[in-house]
Amino acid sequence: MRFYTKYLLPRAVHFICGAKPIMRQREKVVSLAGGRVLEIGIGSGLNLPFYDPAKVQHVWGLDPSTELWALAEKTVAQVEFNVEFIKGGAEAIPLDDSSADTVLVTYTLCTVPAILTALGEIRRVLKPDGQLVFCEHGAAPDAAVRRWQNRLNPIWKRIGGGCNLNLPIPSLMEQAGFKIRGMDTMYLPGWKLATFNYWGTAGFS
Repeated sequence: MRFYTKYLLPRAVHFICGAKPIMRQREKVVSLAGGRVLEIGIGSGLNLPFYDPAKVQHVWGLDPSTELWALAEKTVAQVEFNVEFIKGGAEAIPLDDSSADTVLVTYTLCTVPAILTALGEIRRVLKPDGQLVFCEHGAAPDAAVRRWQNRLNPIWKRIGGGCNLNLPIPSLMEQAGFKIRGMDTMYLPGWKLATFNYWGTAGFS
């Protein structure tokens, strides 16, 4: 299992999360980020090409996986802004209070073990007038799809690096004190149980 999580899973995540429909979603949201940006779950750096270098001053990339980050080296060398990798999880972000203008999270909250704790940490490091930019998959609006998400989630979570199929992302954000400023939803092409997407922005008011 350790061989799988250390060597096979990072490359599988990079491949799956780099699929064309997902990359189109990344392109929609990443350019909204500006100032000093904290990217939660930067992984293999798939979002980096979509940042607007005219808007971004600095990017902190938080991720527990150094194996995934190793896949980002070529991309990091090509961007026009400073990227600082921080090894760690979202439940304990090693940044000062109110230090980020933007927090970006894409296809990451599904894998965070203590999601409300992580969202509380995001609130702490985000400036009062900052914004949370998000693009996540989660609980589908159709009851039949949700039933299958719930049934298969325990198995999927084991083979998918902790990924959950059935999280109600917007309501979790609201529980953590965020207000959704704007949000779109849709099914992406592919396996319906894992492709219902929420994307938009949130803040404190």
